[in-house]
Amino acid sequence: MNLMQAVGFACCFIRNQLPGVLMTKPSFDSTALKDFSQAQGLLLTRYAESTIPTEYGFFRVICYREYLPTSYGGERFFKEHLAVVKGQPEGKEGVLARVHSECLTGEVLHSLKCDCREQLDYALRAIASANTGVVLYLRQEGRGIGLGNKIRAYALQEKGVDTVDANRMLGFPDDARRFDVAARMLADLEVRSIVLLTNNPYKVKALREEGVQILRREPVPIHPNRYNAAYLHTKGQRMGHELMGHPMDESKAPPVPPHRLIEVPHDPQVE
Repeated sequence: MNLMQAVGFACCFIRNQLPGVLMTKPSFDSTALKDFSQAQGLLLTRYAESTIPTEYGFFRVICYREYLPTSYGGERFFKEHLAVVKGQPEGKEGVLARVHSECLTGEVLHSLKCDCREQLDYALRAIASANTGVVLYLRQEGRGIGLGNKIRAYALQEKGVDTVDANRMLGFPDDARRFDVAARMLADLEVRSIVLLTNNPYKVKALREEGVQILRREPVPIHPNRYNAAYLHTKGQRMGHELMGHPMDESKAPPVPPHRLIEVPHDPQVE
């Protein structure tokens, strides 16, 4: 059995065991689907919503599905992103917002090598305190290079390579994340403009290029530890983040790749 046969067997098994999970999908506009791979656009739909109690208070959690240009057995692969919403930000200006990228090592394993969990915790507490706000949780691990490649980068860092050069040695850009998804999610939530919680100039530039109106930026205070101090210093010195005494410097932000949005129906139809 080759790899693709094994994947197909696994998918069939899961479909049989969990009916409706993999077979549940939105009814897309066929024209939008047809030219997706050529256009390198974005297929995004609001898929599920619920209110969840947390240690920070109650949040409305909205799941979005980003459909990818690859498929197997007629099933289109997807990634799921979350909007964690406090209050009613619809139609409002200056909504407190954090656009946060997934970090399994920091948020689940409580790794001390980064500042991701600290930033997420700060943002959730901030929007809870403000009674209105949004945290967009994007599934783009390791500044967009994926979990496995992040671990490979960590292995290089153990040998003395910094986070920027580790990415480059593996053939990746300094920051490979996309923020067209975030822009579309904010548009779907009818947020008119935001106050952005970030230390990262690349994020500010990328969101503005996607049409997001940022009234102002608020830094996220970070307290370094002995395991992440060098990493934070590198982000401040080489990537322009406001960290470790470095002011935010947009001239050091990497270039933002172009992305084009393709609209899809708002409400999915279960087949």
